[in-house]
Amino acid sequence: MLAAKSATTPMNYSSQLSKSIGTRLETNIEYRRLIGCLLYLANTRSEISYAFNKLSQFLECLTDKHFEACLRVLRYLKSSPARGLFFSTKSNLKVIGYSDSDWAACPDSRRPVTSYCFFLRISLITWKSNKQNVVTTSSAKAEYKALAASTCEAQWICFIMNELKFPPMKPIAIYCDSQTALYIAANSMFHEKTKYIEADCHIVCDKAKEQVIKLLPIKFAEQAADILIKALIPKLFNSCHRKFRLLNIHAPDLRKGVT
Repeated sequence: MLAAKSATTPMNYSSQLSKSIGTRLETNIEYRRLIGCLLYLANTRSEISYAFNKLSQFLECLTDKHFEACLRVLRYLKSSPARGLFFSTKSNLKVIGYSDSDWAACPDSRRPVTSYCFFLRISLITWKSNKQNVVTTSSAKAEYKALAASTCEAQWICFIMNELKFPPMKPIAIYCDSQTALYIAANSMFHEKTKYIEADCHIVCDKAKEQVIKLLPIKFAEQAADILIKALIPKLFNSCHRKFRLLNIHAPDLRKGVT
């Protein structure tokens, strides 16, 4: 990999990885090692979370295409080996979150991918990117289940901050780019089409009424969590990546102190 060309994004936005694509490989030992390394790195390199979760699905059905995609993540990391999370000393206690989902994203199971990320002012403090455990029949339902997961995370953040004796920070703003999901949350009317997500509806509506969370709309282009649910073109990837504030530890500005 030392002579390999660097990549601008962790995954090719036009690739559609599935279990059946490519030629089956006889051994997956090296691939498992690489996935283990990516798992470790994803704890501080949030922008590779989607790539890691996608590639980890092929441990038992490895093909040459999956291995090539894994090597691309390494080529991306090669372009920025010193990048990591930045926590400002001047951060206030304002927490904001972003919730997003990609409906029917998995070509093998058609289950959607859920993501959220939360910031303490400008510092990324928690994020998630994973495949939902059920198939949803509409994008609105997939978005709403993501909103429910984000609500639970916001409640957990409140508990943690309370344990640390920080002053109350409620409500936590959660931005969602699905108007339908926001409408369901604002109008807690349950009917046949939303029956199987009723528990999710209740937790989101209840926490909104308790002012634990405050749901706000956001434009698709401004959605920070988009980087956690799909492979993006370089322009969109860089736009989301800048919101994560992952900085180069060797940068001169960082040594002087970044606000």
